[in-house]
Amino acid sequence: MASGYEILGMHRNVQHRVDFMEWAPGARYCALVGDFNGWSPTENCAREGHFGRDDYGYWFIILEDKLREGEKPDELYFQQYNYVDDNDKGDSGVTIEELFKKANDEYWEPGEDRFIKSRYEVAAKLYEQIFGPNGPETEEELEEIPDAETRYKAWKEQHKDDPPSNLPPFDVIDNGKEYDIYNVVDDPVWREKFRAKKPPLAYWLESRKGRKAWLKKYIPGIPHGSKYRVYFNTPDGPLERIPAWATYVLPDVDGKQAFAIHWEPPPESAHRWKNMRPNVPKSLRIYECHVGISGSEQKISSFNEFTENVLPHIKEAGYNAIQLIGVVEHKDYSSVGYKVTNLYATSSRYGTPDDFKRLVDEAHGQGMLVFLDIVHSYSAADEMVGLSLFDGSNDCYFHTGKRGHHKYWGTRMFKYGDPDVLHFLLSNLNWWVVEYQIDGFQFHSLSSMIYTHNGFASFTGDLEEYCNQYVDKDALMYLILANEILHALHPKIVTIAEDATYYPGLCEPTSQGGLGFDYYVNLSAPDMWLDFLENIPDHEWSMSKIVSTLIGNRQYADKMLVYAENHNQSISGGRSFAEILFGAIKEDPLSSKTTLLRGCSLHKMIRLITLTIGGHAYLNFMGNEFGHPKRIEFPMPSNNFSLSLANRCWDLLENEVHHNLFSFDKDMMKLGENERSLSRGLPNIHHVKDSAMVISYMRGPLLFIFNFHPTNSYEGYYVGVEEAGEYQIILNTDETKYGGQGLIEEGQYLRRTINRRVDGLRNCLEVSLPSRTAQVYKLSRILRI
Repeated sequence: MASGYEILGMHRNVQHRVDFMEWAPGARYCALVGDFNGWSPTENCAREGHFGRDDYGYWFIILEDKLREGEKPDELYFQQYNYVDDNDKGDSGVTIEELFKKANDEYWEPGEDRFIKSRYEVAAKLYEQIFGPNGPETEEELEEIPDAETRYKAWKEQHKDDPPSNLPPFDVIDNGKEYDIYNVVDDPVWREKFRAKKPPLAYWLESRKGRKAWLKKYIPGIPHGSKYRVYFNTPDGPLERIPAWATYVLPDVDGKQAFAIHWEPPPESAHRWKNMRPNVPKSLRIYECHVGISGSEQKISSFNEFTENVLPHIKEAGYNAIQLIGVVEHKDYSSVGYKVTNLYATSSRYGTPDDFKRLVDEAHGQGMLVFLDIVHSYSAADEMVGLSLFDGSNDCYFHTGKRGHHKYWGTRMFKYGDPDVLHFLLSNLNWWVVEYQIDGFQFHSLSSMIYTHNGFASFTGDLEEYCNQYVDKDALMYLILANEILHALHPKIVTIAEDATYYPGLCEPTSQGGLGFDYYVNLSAPDMWLDFLENIPDHEWSMSKIVSTLIGNRQYADKMLVYAENHNQSISGGRSFAEILFGAIKEDPLSSKTTLLRGCSLHKMIRLITLTIGGHAYLNFMGNEFGHPKRIEFPMPSNNFSLSLANRCWDLLENEVHHNLFSFDKDMMKLGENERSLSRGLPNIHHVKDSAMVISYMRGPLLFIFNFHPTNSYEGYYVGVEEAGEYQIILNTDETKYGGQGLIEEGQYLRRTINRRVDGLRNCLEVSLPSRTAQVYKLSRILRI
């Protein structure tokens, strides 16, 4: 169910040909058309003698390599070629007769090849016994043939004195019943000997020739870089489509027709993996990226530019994983990559498949995991380049009627109950892991697929809302299968669920009735912060709401991935937190010192509490770590297809304000790396004061204190701690190197506990809390009382 990519699509066969297989049950005729055959719908088609179409709608087409002028066909019909190495064993000049003789002499033991050399011996003896000169001449003389058991016992008696033989010794034992279940008893020594014997494939492979011999004799039936489409004849007439399993596609941009590209680069230019996958860390610090907008120029950036320019920045920032959005091929660039058209292809806007492999390889070499934002919850409604009406029928990959269309997004909904659709989607997940060494997936918008109302309904948390007639049980079964198969095939894989409805059991093991995800995304946190910043005055912020939103469901808090803001809040009309905090972008947007101080302080505090109070995974979108002030707007008709806002201003890092924010984010990531602030157990939240707007909690030996009050600073503020000892500030948002005022002097960084019961704990610390600041203390020395 998860290895369909091994046979479907376009594949080079070892016997000097290319095999193509496609699933189109509604089609009556199938052919490949492209520049390699003059776009002829009759030259390369599924026809008699080439398997054609099976009963399940799978079409099979063979593209034979063409003999060069003056070359003769191979003597062996099973002649194989090695397309990677220049030479192979078959180039030594050894003949097939010599190989067969070598196999007979070395492989078979005396007696084992008896029936291979004389395969008609048994039949000849039986014929002679019945029809020979000593056989019966009349029907009366033909005695009744005894039953099998009698004949077997007679044979055993006749051969009881035979010398030992290499032939397999078997005895059949049953209870004498007419339809009895029987046991086959053999010699244990012979059984082990038989199991240790490998098939004689090694002798066959000695006839395989190398790439030079293949290129000398043949011209590829479909050369590397050829353009092609699949041609169907359907009840509604002929149509052309991009193959569903195509791995490299050029969508119909700039008014040109779409086509697939046959990607079979020569070995010297194909990418070779250099780096091993990093081990999965106990906590994830994920950097979310979009390759196309990752450059500073007003253009679509490439995989190679991302590898050269952005990966070093992510490494310097201290993140241990990247999550890529918009990588899978999509026709509409303004959809950010979520209206996927070709699930097996990387987007050609950014480069070739080998360019993407290089990106992943380089990320692994720098110690970072690579996650993919995968969209299996819906698909683009495009026909030529997508899957809609793929074979002329409306129910090939998708549901018919209203259920086959998303209520608001104009996309198509997969038919998860169809085994062939399951085969397609499950194989797609495995394909990205095997072909591109992807380390994990974030499953986008699960609520769109789990419910027939696509998640556009009010949810109160009542269990009935997750178990009614609007739940698509086939979609749930697909998610269970996806997690079960991925974790069975790739034990270190990471799967993340993005579900706005928080379906019960998202991260429970499949063996216990859950869906089997490793993490779920807390989508409430960024919405809360956005609401606070845009709609609620600073002095009215609720500390209780901040805590309850960020910790989510404590039962699954260790499985939670949390972020302060993501790409959705900055795209097409939205504003980033930096734009909200620092005001509209003008010639001098940071002129107001008060606005600047407030913006920097809240920017740091929001990220610090989001990182440290939640689960074991944190995510940040590209550029937000240094307060990117501009929103993202992809080219579309409303902006005259402009790319002016579809980029990232990396030169802002030279600006003092943004450099300070980036320095803080780097030290915050070091806190996660060196002090394990994410991977420790859940925080003990012991101090939440809405009136003072102070939050304090402990996570292992770390004490976190936040003062969100816009004006009130506190001297001699008491917060409880469990362990008595000395506590040292290891991170302070108010330091001048982070753009703060430096109100806490260096002599105040070390604090000793007081033996007083506060917040229900045995000891307390007396600390200084300037307004809009946060400090992280670490227990540096324990005092025994």
